[in-house]
Amino acid sequence: MKTMLAAAVLAAALAAGPAQAGRPCENAKPTIDQIRRGMDLAQATAAALDRSGADVVLLARAGQDLSEYGLRWSHVGFVYRDTMGSGAEARPVWRVMHKLNQCGTALADLYRQGLGEFFMDSPVRYEAAFSVLKPELQQALLPVLKENARSAALHTPDYNMVAYPWSRQYQQSNQWALETLASAAAPREVLNRAQAQDWLKRQGYEPSDLRLSAAKRLGARIGMANVAFDDHPSARRFAGHIETTTADTVFSWLTRSGYGQAPQTVKAAP
Repeated sequence: MKTMLAAAVLAAALAAGPAQAGRPCENAKPTIDQIRRGMDLAQATAAALDRSGADVVLLARAGQDLSEYGLRWSHVGFVYRDTMGSGAEARPVWRVMHKLNQCGTALADLYRQGLGEFFMDSPVRYEAAFSVLKPELQQALLPVLKENARSAALHTPDYNMVAYPWSRQYQQSNQWALETLASAAAPREVLNRAQAQDWLKRQGYEPSDLRLSAAKRLGARIGMANVAFDDHPSARRFAGHIETTTADTVFSWLTRSGYGQAPQTVKAAP
């Protein structure tokens, strides 16, 4: 059974179709141990998703250590149930649709990957968490995630790791996922990013407030093309308050609003 699951996870990773397939940037090649642990986490996640009975969930990984800011997870994307092959050869697979920054530049794109590939970016912890979305939201999102044009309807390529949640100048990865969720939850009200953000405000979403000193902001802005602060309100920014969309606040809002269940944590075997 474990061998069959491993094969299915690997096949899904290799067969991830467009939006874009593959990874946005090739850094150092992962070690054998990193590959093993990433695949173990993918298998454990696939098994947990199978047990959940869900068709669409919001999945988080720990790609960076954000504990300094009281945050556990760095990045969220959608995972949806799909089918690989046809006829007698058809079998279910899990696919990830998410937004990724391109090699530290000021641009990002949408990627469709398998679970194995999703966990190959050298996470700081080989753990994941997912929230099962309420059934009607799952069914609204499923056709959106399967179609490139619909997935990209609220996508802005200009990327900023700490994009202000109530601005349309930039868009970071978690922001795309949350705004896309809003458009599926309220399709008659949400036709663009401004409407998505208005809807999220009315529904009580509250972003993280990161406390960044002037020196830290200056260092990030000079040294990183994918970090900007000019979309943030001046008074808040100069006082060191940088609000942005984080995986942790998305999970908290999903639970609080009833749009998703409390997140479940998955760990790879040591």
